[in-house]
Amino acid sequence: MSFAKKIVLWSTILALLGGAGYLALSPRPVMVDTDVLQNGPLMVSIEDDGVTRIRERYVVSAPLPSRLLRITWDVGDEVLSNQTVLARLEPTNPQLLDPREIAQAQARIRAAEQRLESSKAELSQAEAELQFAEREMGRLRKLLTANATSQTEFEQKELQFRQLTEKVRAATFGVDIAEYELELQRAALILTESPDDSGKAMALEIRSPINGRVLRIYEESTTVVTAGQPLMELGDPSDLEVVVDVLSRDAVRISAGDRVIMNQWGGADPLHGVVRLIEPSGFTKVSALGVEEQRVNVIVDFADPGGNPAMLGDNFRVDCQIVTWSTDETLVVPTSALYRDGPQWMLFRVKSGRAVATPVQIGRNNGMEAEIISGAKPGDQVIVYPSDEVSDGVLVRQR
Repeated sequence: MSFAKKIVLWSTILALLGGAGYLALSPRPVMVDTDVLQNGPLMVSIEDDGVTRIRERYVVSAPLPSRLLRITWDVGDEVLSNQTVLARLEPTNPQLLDPREIAQAQARIRAAEQRLESSKAELSQAEAELQFAEREMGRLRKLLTANATSQTEFEQKELQFRQLTEKVRAATFGVDIAEYELELQRAALILTESPDDSGKAMALEIRSPINGRVLRIYEESTTVVTAGQPLMELGDPSDLEVVVDVLSRDAVRISAGDRVIMNQWGGADPLHGVVRLIEPSGFTKVSALGVEEQRVNVIVDFADPGGNPAMLGDNFRVDCQIVTWSTDETLVVPTSALYRDGPQWMLFRVKSGRAVATPVQIGRNNGMEAEIISGAKPGDQVIVYPSDEVSDGVLVRQR
């Protein structure tokens, strides 16, 4: 072999060895998952379980000690106000004619009359407040048309008007129930003073105070009952609200008027509602892990045009998502791309095949996505779920 060929051969061998050494000693890129930042909607919400509840429940009780005849109604049966006879009472013995019983019945009539007057006063006050709120809404509507007031102030007045409307409705029910109780007490006195001792002539019929359905029957068989003993519970299943018990630290972030999205109720599409009330008093509840938690009830009204679905009933479970903040467009980043360096939020951008540690300022965060206020821009490629092998300046390659 000539000298020139030997030089070429050894040069080739040395070049191959040098290339192999370079490949062996050069750093290998870290395999990573990436995502591209872009503008999009972001919603911050509080999620918890809720149960439906009939807004107004009525417990029908015995007005005086007597003998209850068997109740023939079943749970779910429909009843009509002042028409449906719910139960019949008969005297148990001549003690119904006792002067003491007569005096007690007269006292109950006077108490029922006072309750009726009090209920009427509450109704008058609620109607006056509603009329004032209606005038205020009319005035603000004109100011809003002239751009002399804010949309927020108008919506607050509108929410106040809705709350006062419900207050008038509840006060009206209170007057109806007070009148019904007064009629019962007067009927009991008439029954006590009746000269006819036959059980059939002295039978007292208890009629339904509302239009609705039977929710629960406490006493079904014939038995002797005492005054005030509950007989059955009535309500209107079409008039539902939702009660959501949330942690007290979450309740302070909820405001009346916040929209609510209800899922997992049994239907294909979610239901919509609005927060009507955050109860001012909390309670202690033991979690499934045995931890005591302070919780607060949040009352939600259905906001769908058709009201609550007919399939829903009392004490049905729904998953509620209370929206505390939302926007249609902002720069969004997955929270899996964020990490902390002391008090500073950081993320890794991919630039020229290398990871670049970038400080960012974070706004709202819902646990899955976060709002970027500064430090990144739309179109930036970021690393999600960065491992311990990823650091500033390291070579990376997308999986």
